[in-house]
Order: sequence, then structure tokens, then C-alpha cells
Amino acid sequence: MSEEAKWYVVHTYSGYENKVKANIEKIIENRGMHELINQVVVPVQDAVEIKNGKRKVVQRKIFPGYVLLNMVMNDDTWYVVRNTRGVTSFVGPGSKPVPLTEKEVESMGIELPRDTIDLAVNDSVRVISGPFETSIGSIKEVNQNKRTVVVRLSIFGRETPLEMDFSQVIRI
Repeated sequence: MSEEAKWYVVHTYSGYENKVKANIEKIIENRGMHELINQVVVPVQDAVEIKNGKRKVVQRKIFPGYVLLNMVMNDDTWYVVRNTRGVTSFVGPGSKPVPLTEKEVESMGIELPRDTIDLAVNDSVRVISGPFETSIGSIKEVNQNKRTVVVRLSIFGRETPLEMDFSQVIRI
């Protein structure tokens, strides 16, 4: 594929950012568009909130009303994203989406490192963090987009599938 994925911004209804992200990820999954739409991001930052004298760390959206997409722009991807429920428009003049420059992407801190995972279905793994640390299981599915794996673990004698982040497992 000669086209390169770039970062684009879509405007959403206020408060719908996570719904839009979930909807687009579902469409990517259903239509097999993993090669065209690589990442869907709602940038957040941790903020400390004090309520009733108690400190609480909450995640706040950095750009309320916007979702960032790393995607190859073509008629299909434009149509799919533009017609996702909750999306009002792409950011750009008229109906022409304008990709972010590398400087803009860097300044936002959204260029997340894309982990390449050397795990495959049926590989044996050990859980290295979380509540099931030290458990051993096998991989049922790998999702590069969400950066997760589904691991089959034996819990109380029953095989149970659990979704975990790439960083939580190691091949044995």
C-alpha cells in the first residue's frame, strides 16, 4: 500500500468521545479495516480532584469534543468515520480533512509507541502483572489495535478467557 497513515481529528458531540472511539473500533473490527485505521485515541491526562476533603485522581479529556485517528484517508475510511454515530465532522476547511503535522502530533504527545508483539494464538504465556500474576495460560486471540491479548487461564479448575494488555504477559 503506497498510502501512509496520518493523524486526523474528528469533532464529536460533547461527551460522546469514548462512544465514538468504541463505535469506530467496532467498525474496524467488523469490516476488517485494521490496515486502514490504525489507532483511535481520546487523549486524557490525570488530574487531582478534591471532593469532601478526599484526594482523587481522575482522567480528564485534554481535547473535549475531539477524537484523534491514525488512518489512511480514502473514500471508504472517510465515509465510515464521517458516518459514525456521534461524529459531527472532520477538522479541516469545508469537507476536506487536513492531517496533523508531525510537530502537532509530537506536541500533543499522542504518538504512542506501537508495540510489536511477538505472541501468536496458542502460545503459552505467564502473566507478569495484575491480579492473576504468575498464572500460566495460552493465547486465544491477539488484538494489535487495542494492544491486548485474550489469555485462557485455569481459574478454580475452569478455563476462563481474560483480556489483558500486551505488557501483562510474557511468552514462556
